[in-house]
Amino acid sequence: MRRLRSRFSIATQVLLMQCVLVLLLTGAGSVAAVLQARATEHDGARRQVLSTAEAVAGAPSTVAALHTADPTGPLLPVTTALEKQAGVDFVVVMTTAGIRFTHPNPALIGKTFVGHIAPAVAGKAFTENYRGSLGPSVRSVVPIRDPQAGNRVIGLVSVGITQHRLSALFARQLPMVVGISAAALALAVLGAYAVGRRVRRQTRGLGPVALAELYEHHDAVMHAMREGLLLLDPAGKLILANDEAVRLLDLPAARAGRTAAELGVDGSLGAVLAGGADETDGIHLTDNRVLTVNQSTARRAGRDLGTVVTLRDRTELQALTDELASVRGFAEALRASNHEAANRLHTVVTLIELDRAREAVRFATGELAAQQQLVDRLLTEVEEPVLAALVLGKVAQARERGIELGVGEVSAVRELPLPVTDAVTLVGNLIDNAVEAVAGPEGHRPKRVWIELSDDASGLTVRVADTGPGIPPELREEVFVRGFTTKAEAGRGLGLALVAQIVNRHHGSVAVSAADGGGAVFDVHIPRDSHIPIDVRTAGQAGR
Repeated sequence: MRRLRSRFSIATQVLLMQCVLVLLLTGAGSVAAVLQARATEHDGARRQVLSTAEAVAGAPSTVAALHTADPTGPLLPVTTALEKQAGVDFVVVMTTAGIRFTHPNPALIGKTFVGHIAPAVAGKAFTENYRGSLGPSVRSVVPIRDPQAGNRVIGLVSVGITQHRLSALFARQLPMVVGISAAALALAVLGAYAVGRRVRRQTRGLGPVALAELYEHHDAVMHAMREGLLLLDPAGKLILANDEAVRLLDLPAARAGRTAAELGVDGSLGAVLAGGADETDGIHLTDNRVLTVNQSTARRAGRDLGTVVTLRDRTELQALTDELASVRGFAEALRASNHEAANRLHTVVTLIELDRAREAVRFATGELAAQQQLVDRLLTEVEEPVLAALVLGKVAQARERGIELGVGEVSAVRELPLPVTDAVTLVGNLIDNAVEAVAGPEGHRPKRVWIELSDDASGLTVRVADTGPGIPPELREEVFVRGFTTKAEAGRGLGLALVAQIVNRHHGSVAVSAADGGGAVFDVHIPRDSHIPIDVRTAGQAGR
């Protein structure tokens, strides 16, 4: 049986099973119809013979004939004609002792009736199946009463239809019954064939074993994938999500059939999932992660089946990228410092050759003292060397671009309330955003950026200010949305979104305000108590 199941497709098996079931049901229905038709014929015959017998018994001519010396004479023509008109096989009028006055066979007139007559003699009409002189028949026996004698029973009437006539009547109806059954069978087989074709299309002609193996492989692949996978229908409702997608998006247990908004996936990722447009390697932020998203439309035979979405977690990669960018920037700063040192050394040597030793000493020590003072201050106050190196590298980078990056108050940054990778991403993106704000064509405004760091019992506070054009009040919340930028170049708009993500993840706050004299100020506070409510807000009136 298993070999047979694996040999045929599900559609073929469904068709065979339906055909067998239809044959059984049609056969049973046909037998029931035949039996019902036979029973109907018998019931009709019983009613017919009874009504005919009652009509003969109640006729005044029958009573009058029984009072004559030879009742056969007036009764026989009447009964013979009635047999033909009523479609019965015999109409027998007899005495209460059963002696016949009429019969279809004249030889039996005057002889005793074959059958039961006692109930009729007692005045009760009845119907029975009995084998009489003409064979098996359905017959009724009705008493004949004389109204002039107080309704006394003076004779009997028996009317019957033979089984042969009933069989002939049934035989005439049988073709119709068989035809209806055959038509029902044909329609049922056609319906089963149509269902089989539909099942074949839906199962691609696969058998149950192949479908079971396909499901097992599909389920194993879904659970084994290191990427998140989402399947959405054309309306944007979730059909399927693998384990990694559930983890990356924190999807609830009851997720099938719900849209991205109903699942709590909002922001740029929610807009992409709701829109259904194709996307390749898009970067989107959730509350806790940075995701690389690929989305494409699934089509078959020109029909839109929905969208397939893959998700890759690049949170750690983004953090490492930011850290690498900081290290690279620091290396670039060292390279620039090397060039500057070479130029200064060449200048010092030239001054000495010109016998200007005092000027040479003043030139060399003055520049070094300022830089060494900044280095000493950062390394003393900032216990995390990576964060200190980041700030020093950003200072050198800004100097290369003709921008002054000043380091204001730095107070005892000891134990950070967030991982150092998050701190590097936070501070680095704030500084980069400020540097980009003041960079550009030369103008009358000074190109200055400054940063302040403070750490106390409540947590870490970072302030970054610039002398750029500022941020309009109506845009101070939008700047933290992934993809928002005031620049024309593509690929921007991620830095401040990462800042907002880190602030949200650590239950901090970020405020945007206007700097004195123009520009923007970003104040970020990361509390040590992770239960402080999230507060991403804006302040001030001036704008960039």
